Amino acid sequence: MHQQRQDRATRFSSNEVRLSSREWMGLMLVFMFLAALARPIWNGVEVFEPSADYRIPYDSSEDYWLFERSCREAADSTKTFVVGDSFIWGQYVSREETLSHYLNQGTGSEQFVNAGLDGAHPLALEGLLKHYCKALQDTEVILHLNLLWLSSSQADLQVGRGGRLNHPNLLPQIRPTIPGYEASVSERLGILAARHLPVLEWSRHVQSRYFDNVDLQRWTLDHPYLNPLHQITPTLPPLESPLRGGAQPWSAEGRTQQRLPWVEIDTSLQWRGFQRLVATLQERGNRVFVLVGPLNEHMLESTSRAVYRGILGRVEYWLEDEGLAHFLPPVLPSELYADMSHPLAGGYALLAQDLLERMPS
Repeated sequence: MHQQRQDRATRFSSNEVRLSSREWMGLMLVFMFLAALARPIWNGVEVFEPSADYRIPYDSSEDYWLFERSCREAADSTKTFVVGDSFIWGQYVSREETLSHYLNQGTGSEQFVNAGLDGAHPLALEGLLKHYCKALQDTEVILHLNLLWLSSSQADLQVGRGGRLNHPNLLPQIRPTIPGYEASVSERLGILAARHLPVLEWSRHVQSRYFDNVDLQRWTLDHPYLNPLHQITPTLPPLESPLRGGAQPWSAEGRTQQRLPWVEIDTSLQWRGFQRLVATLQERGNRVFVLVGPLNEHMLESTSRAVYRGILGRVEYWLEDEGLAHFLPPVLPSELYADMSHPLAGGYALLAQDLLERMPS
């Protein structure tokens, strides 16, 4: 018996700490308690004072903790949310040249909030607002639909994209099945856990904003003589990123018209995601106004343009059938587009003027 105890002690001698089941349970309770305090404590440490034209920095597009905090701040002041992808975010313009900016300028207010997120296709927007913008309730929402996400089976996620997938952490992890999204069971479980444990998203936020988007262990190896605590500052680092690409008309670069392999709207995964997103917003008591496009039809070959207009017709029929307030604006002048779907500053200004005339008072 003595020998058995000695062998057992030798077997576990390399372990610094051994916890009983009761001790593990106590540790889990402490962790859950600290996790619940993460948001209120950190919000008191990190000063967040967004300006009227604030938008999530491009480099923080996957910082959903920051997006959730921005959503909470705006929801508390009963603003009108302008929701969408990089079209709303303003890929080729400064934050003082976006659609939300010109809407505020046209109304002489600070009513409209830029809730755009770069790369947020409809399936990603569905997950973003469902899990990280729960504060968006009983208010006005302008929801943009960018039909470019239906322009191919890759964009629609019916097949793999063959490259980086935008916002995989926002996609449905169980149902519905997304053929273009491949992830292991452990990856999916980790994503689901992050949605219910804010401390996990908080750690990603700290990693993104203060540690060059790498984990603490890697950062300390790369910076062996720096104190990681000195990286944490009371205010967020600079929030505005340089403009992406050249802010000039699409035709200036010699681009030619394109023929896009549009998917059928009845089988489109992105379209179904958009429909579910509208339903989620309405279930929360929001009043949704849908803005569709306008896509740069000057850049479409005639056959592809005809298919696109057929999709537009189907979208408009659904919006009317659902009784949703909406606006399908006319195509902007060619020189006001930077590419297939993004306007330049003059395009946003013109669109804002038309939109204000069509929105319900």
